[in-house]
Amino acid sequence: MKLLNLVALSLSLLPAVSGAPLDTSGPSPLVFQRQNQPANQLLSYIFQLFPVNVALRDAQGLLTIAEKAFALLAGFNTVENDVETGVCGDIVVIFARGTTEPGNVGSLVGPPLFGALRKRMGANGGQTLAVQGVDRYDASVTAYLQGGDASGSQQMADLVSKAMKQCPSSKIVMSGYSQGGQLVHNAARLLPASTMAAVSSVVIFGDPYSRFPVQGASPGKVRIFCHLGDDICVDGDIILLQHLTYFMDVDEAATYILANAK
Repeated sequence: MKLLNLVALSLSLLPAVSGAPLDTSGPSPLVFQRQNQPANQLLSYIFQLFPVNVALRDAQGLLTIAEKAFALLAGFNTVENDVETGVCGDIVVIFARGTTEPGNVGSLVGPPLFGALRKRMGANGGQTLAVQGVDRYDASVTAYLQGGDASGSQQMADLVSKAMKQCPSSKIVMSGYSQGGQLVHNAARLLPASTMAAVSSVVIFGDPYSRFPVQGASPGKVRIFCHLGDDICVDGDIILLQHLTYFMDVDEAATYILANAK
């Protein structure tokens, strides 16, 4: 029934994506803009229908649909390939999405983070941002339970090395959400110490390995966001609402990234 409700909600709100007015009554934790229409109520609707208090394996199908609907209705771009297409910026973010998320940067954390960075960088003398998502990574529940997708972990390490070579004057940031946090830790272990020492900052949201340091990264360059009560942050497998709301931390994360990029 919940799956049917989510599909019905997605279809009913499609006019909002194309520019029709949304109901903006009531509180909401964040405001998004889609074709100049406020969409703050949209988040409340989506989060009400995300599966919570259930094991990851049991919620996999629902999460996949919910995250795709969230991206569509919020108007998020879930694919970023700047490094692979030769684009550099003052800051380059290599980002790994969470389990079951769409595209290569997902929807729940990646796009809001990039938006927060671009807003601040644009106001700071027109600085530029380049973003690259981890592609060779199916973000499956099985891979999460095994400690993070091995292929994705290797690709993240390779992308960091490529970005440093391709964009020598850029500040390189490693970031991820949920299983993407596992990939950040795994990639750090795969990279030479000299490469990790050159990383500008490491920012992880809902980190399953939050109790462990990021190998090779100075503690002063690492910021881990873990909400109180988030079971994933203690390497658990239960999805609680706390794990779905890290978009609320993107402004603080953007400020941290920019401070370390000076």
